[in-house]
Amino acid sequence: MRDSIAVLGAGAWGVALANVAAQGRERVALWAHDPAHAAALAKDRENKRHLPGLPLAAAVAPTSDLSCISGARIVLAVVPAQALRSVARAARAHLADGAAFVICAKGIERDRRHFMSEVVAEELPQARPAVLSGPSFAADVCKGLPTAVTLAAEDEALAQRLCEEISTRTFRLYRSTDVRGVEIGGAAKNVFAIAAGMASGRKLGASAQAALIARSFAELTRLGRALGARSETLMGLSGLGDLVLTCGSAQSRNFAFGQALGQGTAVKDASGGKLTEGAFTARVLIEMAQAAGVEMPIAEAVDAILSARLSVDAAIDALLMRPLKAEG
Repeated sequence: MRDSIAVLGAGAWGVALANVAAQGRERVALWAHDPAHAAALAKDRENKRHLPGLPLAAAVAPTSDLSCISGARIVLAVVPAQALRSVARAARAHLADGAAFVICAKGIERDRRHFMSEVVAEELPQARPAVLSGPSFAADVCKGLPTAVTLAAEDEALAQRLCEEISTRTFRLYRSTDVRGVEIGGAAKNVFAIAAGMASGRKLGASAQAALIARSFAELTRLGRALGARSETLMGLSGLGDLVLTCGSAQSRNFAFGQALGQGTAVKDASGGKLTEGAFTARVLIEMAQAAGVEMPIAEAVDAILSARLSVDAAIDALLMRPLKAEG
C-alpha cells in the first residue's frame, strides 16, 4: 500500500506536485492558506491564475483546514521560503510522529539566515525532513512532460523510499544525502536568474548570456564548497541543472523579474505581483558568502540593484570592468 501524501501550499508548484502525488492514490489533500482560494480550486478544479487550462487531478482535495495533514505519512511543503517557519509551526500540532516533511521551497530565511531544513528541524521535531529541488516548471509537470529532480535526505533509506513513493513515469526523482548542497543550489540559482533576466532585458546577446550562466555557476560552486556541499551535487540536477533552466526561460519568475528590471521597470513593480524568491534571497546569500570569505560579484550586483545602490547599467559596467585573471 502506498504512503498517504498531503501538500501544503496551493500555488502553481503545489498544484503540480499534488497532481503528481495523486497518481495511484485515492485522495491527496491540498492545503491553501486562503479559504477563498481553496474554495475556488474545489469549484473550478484548476488554478486559473497560474495554471489556466491545466486541471486538478480527480484525487486532489483542496482545503484550508491544516488538520488535513494529520493522517499523511508524507507532507510536501510547497509554501514560500519566508513563510515556511510560520506554516511549520502551525502544522506542528497536526503532523504525525515520524512523518516525512519534504521541503519544496527554494530559499534562505532572511531574519535568521537559516536554510529551510534548519527551520523544519526547529519547528517540527517529530518530522523526518527532506528537500526536493531541481530543474522543473509547474506547467511542464502538469502537462506530463518529462522532468527529473533531486530529493535529498540525510537518511539514504528515507530518500530512496520518498523517491519511490513520489516518482511517476514522467516525474523522476534522484536521491541524495547532501541536503545542504541541494539547498544551496535551489536558493542561489534564483538570484542568478535575476541577473540573467536583466541581461536578456538589456538585449546583451546570447554570448553574454552563456558567459553569465558559466560565471554564475562558478560563484555557486565556490559558495557551495565553502559551506560543505559535494561537487557532484553542485554539478547535478539541483545545482547546474536548475541554474541552466532558471537562467534561460521567462517561465522562471526570477528571470522574468530580472528581465523587467533590464527593460527599465522599477524594482517595486517588476515582479508583476508574482513571488520572486531570489529578491528575498540575494541579501542573505551575500551575507553568507562574506562570512565564508567567498567572492560573488554577480550576486552582489543583483543585491545592489535590488537595494537601489546601483543601476542596472552601472552593475553591468562594473562586471565588465572586473580585473582580468585566471578562470576559476
